[in-house]
Amino acid sequence: MTGNNEQDCFHCSLPVPKNSSYLVKIDGQERAMCCPGCQAVAKAIVDGGLTSFYKHRTETSPTARAAIPEVLQELTLYDKPELQKTFVSTDDKNIKQASLILEGIVCAACVWLNERHINALPGVVEFRVNYSTHRARVRWDDSQIKLSDILQAITAIGYLAHPFDASRQEAVYKKERSVALKRLAIAGLGAVQVMMLAVALYAGDYSGMDAGLENFMRWVSLVIATPVVFYSARSFFSSAWRDLKVRQLGMDVPVSLAIGLAYAASCWATITRSGEVYFDSVTMFTFFLLAGRFLEMGARQKAGQAAEELVKLLPAMATRITDDGDETVAVTELAIGDRVRIKPGDSVPADGVILEGRSSIDESLLTGESNPLAKTIGEKVIGGTVNIESPLVIEVNKVGEDTVLASIQRLLDRAQTEKPGIAKTADKVAGVFVGFLLVLVSMVYFWWWQHEPDQAFWIALSLLVVTCPCALSLATPAAMTAATGTLTRLGVLTTRGHALETLAKVTSVVFDKTGTLTKGRLALESMEVFSNIEEQQSLNIAAALELGSEHPVAKVFLQKALSPNTVIAEKVEAIPGQGVTGLIDGMQYRLGCAAYVEAETQTSQNQTPENLKDKSLHATEIFLANEKQILAVFFLSDELREEALESIQALRALGKKIWLVSGDNETAVSYIGGQLGIDNIRHSMKPEDKLEIIQELQNQGEIVAMIGDGVNDAPVLATAQVSIAMGGGTQLAQASADMVLLSEHLPHLVDAMKMAKRSVNVVYQNLGWALVYNLMALPLASMGYIAPWMAAIGMSASSLVVVLNALRLNKSVDV
Repeated sequence: MTGNNEQDCFHCSLPVPKNSSYLVKIDGQERAMCCPGCQAVAKAIVDGGLTSFYKHRTETSPTARAAIPEVLQELTLYDKPELQKTFVSTDDKNIKQASLILEGIVCAACVWLNERHINALPGVVEFRVNYSTHRARVRWDDSQIKLSDILQAITAIGYLAHPFDASRQEAVYKKERSVALKRLAIAGLGAVQVMMLAVALYAGDYSGMDAGLENFMRWVSLVIATPVVFYSARSFFSSAWRDLKVRQLGMDVPVSLAIGLAYAASCWATITRSGEVYFDSVTMFTFFLLAGRFLEMGARQKAGQAAEELVKLLPAMATRITDDGDETVAVTELAIGDRVRIKPGDSVPADGVILEGRSSIDESLLTGESNPLAKTIGEKVIGGTVNIESPLVIEVNKVGEDTVLASIQRLLDRAQTEKPGIAKTADKVAGVFVGFLLVLVSMVYFWWWQHEPDQAFWIALSLLVVTCPCALSLATPAAMTAATGTLTRLGVLTTRGHALETLAKVTSVVFDKTGTLTKGRLALESMEVFSNIEEQQSLNIAAALELGSEHPVAKVFLQKALSPNTVIAEKVEAIPGQGVTGLIDGMQYRLGCAAYVEAETQTSQNQTPENLKDKSLHATEIFLANEKQILAVFFLSDELREEALESIQALRALGKKIWLVSGDNETAVSYIGGQLGIDNIRHSMKPEDKLEIIQELQNQGEIVAMIGDGVNDAPVLATAQVSIAMGGGTQLAQASADMVLLSEHLPHLVDAMKMAKRSVNVVYQNLGWALVYNLMALPLASMGYIAPWMAAIGMSASSLVVVLNALRLNKSVDV
């Protein structure tokens, strides 16, 4: 009620205008609304069967007056393909996904309401909201529902959604920091002023003080402490109330009890002129706790910025080449096929292929590779990288959500919504500890009430404050966010929440060969033809079968085929780890390994020329055959990565067992294994064979890390406890991986192993500190040796120690 019998809007709590009648029946009771907008929102919630929202929310909902038809009509603009290309990606024929920012989220109940409401819409495949960043990832079937319908559905329940924008995300972060800093400043100012008065009051207890002056100082302390409690500490009370409403005991429950009870008792003592006041403890406790959380927020955002900065690498404008000359356009206006001129020192505006020029490209901010890479005509460049030396002209081949940068952002979104196992365990322990703490505080209070009633409250208060398990809840996330940020700067992208924790426990590392230990840049060393077919015709057939494939082998044939290729393959089917088959002019052709090709042909490998063994000693053999005979064999060579031997030796020095598992032939795999000193070698492996090896190692108690890059590796990556995809690998392999080595620099894999171990050690140090601190503080506080103000410092200091220890992970990995 607002006074004079006026009602508040049940939805947004604004005053209901006189003589208005906007009623909605909620849970059998008529509720008054302030406007047609709130009435429409409330009806949408009721019609959707989501009235539980009003039970779970901890703050009033945003006003719906902005949800007018004109705004809803503007949302249809987001259905236009030319606008969607900047923020929408297509997974399948009709399945699309986009990243959104939600405004109006004030508590976990808001997240619950949005997810429940949107996931119930026909055609929505998945809708997830990250509460900490207020970002949402939505996947939908565009043939059943349009993006504007989803945005309108969000607007209908009182929230605002719009496509993710890095600059707007930064504004959200700035606002969060600004609010936190204001709360901290008021708490700090109040704590200093109240402490000065407290010193005078303490001195008066020893030397004597006029009763009127003492009472005046108490009232001044109350006035100063009030904004600290009701503004600075408001977030603690809101969080605690939300936890209690869903019958949970979170970290802020004992914090809120301590602040609220101490403030209330001090107010009573001031009003009745009896007992002691502890406004100094209330303000100091609030200040120190906010300081700890502000530092923790800084560490979280700092770790997140390392990834968010990737999104900002794209320039705002680009120089597009047209028939009428050069023109400056917004990067968002670029389309596939556009030609773009890039001057030295400028950023590449989109993914593309070099048409003219030769230069060096700095990819350090994207991949962590410090040395610029030489690029020439025909080579790919990634949007966001920097042209160093000479002018370039590129043809754009990817824009918007299809670019490499957008893919990285999607992987990061996935990692941010997941918690590592150790964090879940810590949260469960903290929840149990809070319940135990409240029971213990009650018992201690009862004992002291029986013996020294005057001390019972303050001793119970000290115990409640000093043992609050905030450090326990900060131990894991603070360390993991700092470690993830450091690895991102090195070019190692973490895409799953459990990755670092599992990587620290790895005992066996399984490598694929092509594109992982080798550069994956296959070259046609030689070829033999076994029929009347010409060499170029056999290359054209192979290219037709491989058209559309991302495998390194496919790139060799596509480069060697005539352009345009007159051979067209139909009903093409790829067999992972074996090869590809298709129909050309009514005849079935196969391209792949010897065993795969031999299975359906009348000619075996033994009928190939005698010099085959010598030529294939270090090369990969790819056979081409039709239904009757083997037509040709291609010998493809690859080059070992320069840093491969150093990395294998470093991993072995860390105590890891090394395996080389490849689908290539025995001689090629054995040659690479011999070069690197790897004894555990498996060759001619089909995907199911690789899976068997991984599972066999796991059955022996090994914790397996798999490193690969091809389509063949995707199922194996998904099976290993932790998987790492090379940054140049296929999108499917990267989607299956827990981490992505963007730099493709194998020593960074060793750095990731060391960082994972360091991060887990820091987590255990933090947990150990939190445990030892509580075990020491609990008996001392129970016996009355810790005053409330000392408890506030101790509890806040324990949280600061945990955060500062985690920040050590922001430093580079030491050898």
